[in-house]
Amino acid sequence: MKSVFQIVVLLSLALGSLSAKALALGPDEFAAARQLTCVLAQDSLGYLNEDQYNTMVGDVLDSYADQDGDVIYAKALGYFDGLMFGISEDNQRLVNARLQSFVESRSCTQTVGVSYEL
Repeated sequence: MKSVFQIVVLLSLALGSLSAKALALGPDEFAAARQLTCVLAQDSLGYLNEDQYNTMVGDVLDSYADQDGDVIYAKALGYFDGLMFGISEDNQRLVNARLQSFVESRSCTQTVGVSYEL
């Protein structure tokens, strides 16, 4: 019985370490997450139509495996959520101002061009 328990514990630890490794991001993945955050911000401001959004997301994620792309997307959502920290979602003016400021910042203009149609 003790050996079965040890095997279960070892398998759990092995699977846990694989999951942790999958969530680790390197410098390229962090840069991709930042680029994707810029795309999400532009989309939230209404600057992108569906085709533009899909193209820009594809430009960022197509060079990564699906699992890596999922982790990058999750990180981008975390960045996006951090942008909105302290702002009530009911205050659309402040939300838009924060997003606009981010889109115009060096974080976005150096990684992905501001692309919108009026």
